[in-house]
Amino acid sequence: MHLLSCEHITMQYDGRNVVNDISFFLDPGDYLCIVGENGSGKSTLMRGLLGLKPLAGGNVIFGDGLRRQEIGYLPQQTAVQREFPTSVEEVVRSGLLNRCGMLPFYNAQARKRADGIMERLELTELRRRSFRALSGGQQQRVLLAR
Repeated sequence: MHLLSCEHITMQYDGRNVVNDISFFLDPGDYLCIVGENGSGKSTLMRGLLGLKPLAGGNVIFGDGLRRQEIGYLPQQTAVQREFPTSVEEVVRSGLLNRCGMLPFYNAQARKRADGIMERLELTELRRRSFRALSGGQQQRVLLAR
């Protein structure tokens, strides 16, 4: 069984097809490069694969124990996101919200995991800084940590 199979994926954006009848599969160790012009549906396809945007048609099948939540995705930033007034630590922790269940606060395990991620990506010294005060490259690293 393939790690990921996409069968006849169709997706719409603003009521028009931007991804039309795409099929492919990925096996462990494969790389996938999605290339296209601005507005051609690359990000829309990724959002569909991750369940962040509904498919207009087709199926995404996860195999070999892969779960949708285990796929990392670093989305494009909007101007609003770059200017959002929050700390590096808060942005990194926000990536762990789905692991906290119904609780509105981060538990000790989530805080410890966020600390380890920040250390691994050399963000510990920036943890209290405002996200919007960082350089573009630092912001991308924080979003990767998230």
